[in-house]
Order: sequence, then structure tokens, then C-alpha cells
Amino acid sequence: MVHLFRTSLGVMALAAASFGLGGGAQAANGPFLAHQALYDLSLVKSRSKSVNSARGRILYNFAGSACEGYTSDFRQVSELDSGEGKVTLSDLRSNSWEDAAGKSYRFKIETRMNEADAGRVDGSAERDGDHINVKLKLPAPKSFTLDGKIVFPTEQIQRIIAAAKEGKSLLELSVYDGSDDGQKVYNTLTVIGQPIPVDRATSSDPSTADEHMKSLKRWPVTVSYFDRDVQQKEGEQTPVYAMSFELYENGVSRQLMLDYNDFVISGAMGKFDVKDSKPCN
Repeated sequence: MVHLFRTSLGVMALAAASFGLGGGAQAANGPFLAHQALYDLSLVKSRSKSVNSARGRILYNFAGSACEGYTSDFRQVSELDSGEGKVTLSDLRSNSWEDAAGKSYRFKIETRMNEADAGRVDGSAERDGDHINVKLKLPAPKSFTLDGKIVFPTEQIQRIIAAAKEGKSLLELSVYDGSDDGQKVYNTLTVIGQPIPVDRATSSDPSTADEHMKSLKRWPVTVSYFDRDVQQKEGEQTPVYAMSFELYENGVSRQLMLDYNDFVISGAMGKFDVKDSKPCN
């Protein structure tokens, strides 16, 4: 179960970003929407019968602007029941800042499993020409470089929206978000479907209740995450996890589905509040 929550950060960081990023019908690299969102997690199915039930919540706050960068505060509390009294409780918290140009990224992550001591990651990443310099304070002081083609989470969302608007169906990106031990890089494959008709019937949630959303274009999107350190053997590499959702042209996303191979969890938006933000001068 530790594996689930260790890898949840990357996928939920993307989900949280895509659920609220965007301002009106502006371009993908335009101002993002400052907001707070609450998501309810539940088990959809367990393929290996390793999980009997799952529940949890995510509280996400996003703020900032193109001139001062974007800050996100994220907390996920989850409970997995494996049967026979085996329950795993996870409390995951993260705070990150990314500048609008995707050149700088700072992050602090705390993961607590049951009663064990919290695992902490604290670091920063700076883009410098054709590489990225990463400096970690926790879990241990360390400096290393990454390929400059790697992107940070907010830029990942920007690239997906841009690709969808250009009519592309596939997008490959390597992503660094500071999760796991602060040294993990994921290779991602994003599959973008045909635009969903505006008049297609859909279940309502706080994101679709807004009048401004009803006329916006949206796409079905699936992002698969692969461990970059795992050498690919014969056949296709299996993703560590995959996330599916409907992505609006203003960056808002809905109908989240997290597939961890053994089981699938859904994230339903339970609350969505727009917050005041200061425009760039």
C-alpha cells in the first residue's frame, strides 16, 4: 500500500492542477484560476482483490499569477482496507511553487503512513540551459542534474492543453515533481481523444455548474506514468499508474479516475471555490 501513496503525489498533483488551472477561455499559457477544491475518493474496482474498500479526501489550494509564479498546497488523507483488519491510513501533504515560465520549481512534501514517522522531501530545481539543477535538503542533502527537456507539473498541464487545441492525439513528456525521494522522474504518455460535444449529457459537479463552463470545449485525456529508471524488457512497459479525466480548454478537469493496475480509484469533485487573485501590473 505504501506504493500507492508514494505515487499518488505525482498523479494527484497533475489532477489538482488540471481541475482548476485556467482563466475563462484564455490560452493555455494565460492566467490560471486561483481556487480551492475538495475531492472525494472512492474505490471503483479491485482487480487482484487486494483492496476491499478505499476512501479519502483531497483538499487543494492554488494561487498566484504569471508574474509572481504559482503556488499549490495539497493534502490527501486516504484509507485503504485490505481485509482481515488490515487498514492503511496515509496523510500526504505538499507545498510547491513554480514560476510561469517553468524555469524554477520549489517543493516540500510530507508523507505519513499509519503511526510511522513522517517521510519528508524538501528541495528546489532550476532550469539552466540544456539541464536542470536540483538541490535537495531532505531526506538528505544532495545535488544532481536532470535533462533540460524534463518539465515541471504546471508546464505539463500547459503542454497538454496546447496539444489538444492543435488536434494532437499523443504527447510524450518526462515530468519531475519532487515526489518519492525527490529523485524520481516519470516518463508520461498522454492520449487525447476527440473533443466531446458541448451538448452531450453529463453528470453535474461544482465545475460543470458554472455557466461559463457549459460552452467550453473539452477532451477525454489519459496520462500514463512510467518509471524512467526501469529498463524496458520485451514487450511494452507497464505504467506505474494512469489517470483519466475530461479536460476543458480553460484547464478545468473533471471525472477523475486513477488506475493503479491492481485497483482503480475515482476522485469526484465535491466543492469548488474561486479565490480572489491579483492581476499582473
